Amino acid sequence: MGKVNTPLEDRLEGSLEGSLEGNVEDNAEPESLGPLNKTLLIPLLVFLVLVVVLAIGFKLEDPHLLPSALINRPFPEFELVDLNDETRLITKKDLLGDVSLVNVWATWCPNCVVEHPELIRISEQEQVPVFGINYNDRSDKARRWLARYGDPYKRIMVDDKGTLGIDLGVYGAPETFLLDADGVIQYKHIGIVSNRVWRETLLPLIAHLREKE
Repeated sequence: MGKVNTPLEDRLEGSLEGSLEGNVEDNAEPESLGPLNKTLLIPLLVFLVLVVVLAIGFKLEDPHLLPSALINRPFPEFELVDLNDETRLITKKDLLGDVSLVNVWATWCPNCVVEHPELIRISEQEQVPVFGINYNDRSDKARRWLARYGDPYKRIMVDDKGTLGIDLGVYGAPETFLLDADGVIQYKHIGIVSNRVWRETLLPLIAHLREKE
């Protein structure tokens, strides 16, 4: 004949079974992330990637050396009025035949005043043609500005609507492009062309390009 439990024994057995079931549930593996949680992780990962990219960007040794999609590509085709002769149109063909600099400048640009003496020195002493792009400016003000500070440019394109600047991916002024004799963009400098920039960067590149001619 089987054993009959007393009411107290039944309560003790029930408590023991509940405790064991609780331990089993506590030791169970956690459920996998649901669709909602996975969706929330995507923007978080994107944010972290952006933080890393920006952090690298801020650590660049020279913030003027920004990448350009036009490096090793031909200078864009254009047809613009000459600042010093409004009856004359300047085209890409005027830039061909020699290694040259194309400088983006404007009267509203304070750094253009700072770099201007070096551009004059380059045009007078270094035998490198310097072309100018008067960017988003007024021609009458630009001519007065040059009369005051001097004119280092072989030709000056009037880009008063900024169309050539857009084609070149110009951020602002000053910016300077180095072209080979075939009119292919070899280098882009954003900011002031100082004597140090000339000696350490532009001059070696120009010498290398002329050696290849």
